[in-house]
Amino acid sequence: MLIIPAVDLREGKCVRLVEGRLDQETVYSDDPVAMAALWQTKGARMLHVVDLDGAFSGSPKNLDVIKEILSVVTIPVQIGGGIRNMHSVEHLLELGAARVILGTSAILKPELVSEACSRYGDAVLVGIDGRNGRVAIEGWGVTVEKETIELAGEMKTLGINRVVFTDIRRDGTLQGPNFEAISELARSTGLKVIASGGVSTPDDLRTLKKLEPYGVDSVIMGKALYAGTVTISEALAIAAGEEAEVG
Repeated sequence: MLIIPAVDLREGKCVRLVEGRLDQETVYSDDPVAMAALWQTKGARMLHVVDLDGAFSGSPKNLDVIKEILSVVTIPVQIGGGIRNMHSVEHLLELGAARVILGTSAILKPELVSEACSRYGDAVLVGIDGRNGRVAIEGWGVTVEKETIELAGEMKTLGINRVVFTDIRRDGTLQGPNFEAISELARSTGLKVIASGGVSTPDDLRTLKKLEPYGVDSVIMGKALYAGTVTISEALAIAAGEEAEVG
């Protein structure tokens, strides 16, 4: 299981939101490039970078910071937030992103998902953000009348093999992931699932590790790492099944 630290960008800073709310923001660093490099130094094998300004506005807004992160780190970086046309997909991949994550486009522009998959294959992921089982888009500001599992099935038919699943009610809350929803999504669709939102303890990671045989192959971690409720060394050991070697 892969541990993927999150670097969420807003106005050029590294932040975390609670349930995607701008009025519940904590700034963790004025230098997100240094933060990205730090996670690499501590053993992360991939990073998850989100352009929050892009997600809310509909087009990438932190490209200069993203470009610098991509030039500094050597591990793969997946990027999401405001990617809603083929130009943005192409540009981010040309800058060096390993993966791009389409979110709102999965609902509003499924033809973009199809085209991007046909061109770039597994470099294209879809982010499925759920609120009470329904899909939320546009920076989580709008909830649509479509169930998360229904959307996942539709994306699979368009060529998507892996999704990032976030339960918005858990994101940034340190209340634990929605294990039931994560498990159901993986088991019912056969998609690879990157679990996101709510991880707060080593036990949360141990539970997610048990879902690995069903397709939950990665975990995005944000607030737990920044707040120190789980260290990255602990997380990496649990994910690798090597806890006995820690100490």
